[in-house]
Amino acid sequence: MLLTAFGGFLSLLYLAMLVLAVVALVMAALYRDDAYRAADKQNKGFWLIILGIAVAVNLLVPMLFLQLAGLVASIVFFVDVRPALKQISGGGWGRRRRGSSSDGPYGPYNGGR
Repeated sequence: MLLTAFGGFLSLLYLAMLVLAVVALVMAALYRDDAYRAADKQNKGFWLIILGIAVAVNLLVPMLFLQLAGLVASIVFFVDVRPALKQISGGGWGRRRRGSSSDGPYGPYNGGR
């Protein structure tokens, strides 16, 4: 019974690593190539290859060491690369900013003047 529960836990862990790698791959594909250069990170092709390999390893190769390497690559993307890309591109995948934080529903708030 304990072995069955541990096997279920491991399968959930493998699924979580796969989902994290797929989400990182999709996010890496959505940012523009020039944002990677502007953020002074590796280029877009590098991250697509690394994260694509992480997804392939999680799907095809049941070796925990390789899956953990893919997990590390996904975490590095989310912790280091994505915030820099988000800052460069203005908070999204090429979206423009809507306004400042003092904007209300009908325009900017001017302090009651």
